Amino acid sequence: MPRLTSLLAALFLAGTALVLPAEPARAAITHQVAMSGYAFAPRSLTITAGDTVTWTNQDQAPHDVKTTSGPAAVHSPMLSKGGSWSHTFTTPGTYGYVCTVHPNMTAQLVVRPAPAPTVHTHPTTPAAAATPTPARRSAPAAMPSMDMTHADHAPHSAEPAVPASGAVSPSPTATPTAEPAPDLQNAASTTRPLDPLLLLTGAVAGVAVLCLLLVGSRSAAARSQSPGGD
Repeated sequence: MPRLTSLLAALFLAGTALVLPAEPARAAITHQVAMSGYAFAPRSLTITAGDTVTWTNQDQAPHDVKTTSGPAAVHSPMLSKGGSWSHTFTTPGTYGYVCTVHPNMTAQLVVRPAPAPTVHTHPTTPAAAATPTPARRSAPAAMPSMDMTHADHAPHSAEPAVPASGAVSPSPTATPTAEPAPDLQNAASTTRPLDPLLLLTGAVAGVAVLCLLLVGSRSAAARSQSPGGD
């Protein structure tokens, strides 16, 4: 039972590890732009789609943010001293913006496309990797049969016995040798690796068998503990 449980667990892990999870998405970043000395600082900023830009007014005079070019229109409320306003840019492109109260306050914002998440795939885990099954060694050629009855009763003489027909018995060095085993490397190269789908199917079937075994063992234990049980 423990050996069967270990085998089913290995099959389940092999099926669930066929595809590794994707890398986590890039975390959004908040960028700061100061309105100070009747200018935007920095005047040029490059961000990634999904990032947020926060403008903070540090002047006595009021300021706002309004785009003059770009793929999307952005217009903030009027900000007094100490006020701030944030906007998240989702559309890539180049934005030009200005303060409508002070037209000399101009700046540029470049939004780059967000990188696509990558998914790493792997056929199987190292513990359950499908290794080609080495070919079995062919059995050695059968040795010539010997008549054990005559061998047991034959006299132990220094010279070999000569048959009545006058034929000379074969020399002991003439014993046929076993044929060489086939090239294991060539045989192994012809085997095909296991299909990952078959591994996943086997894992699911193994889990089902394990559940049936556990239910059967619990039912047997319950019957044995009941008053009418054996």
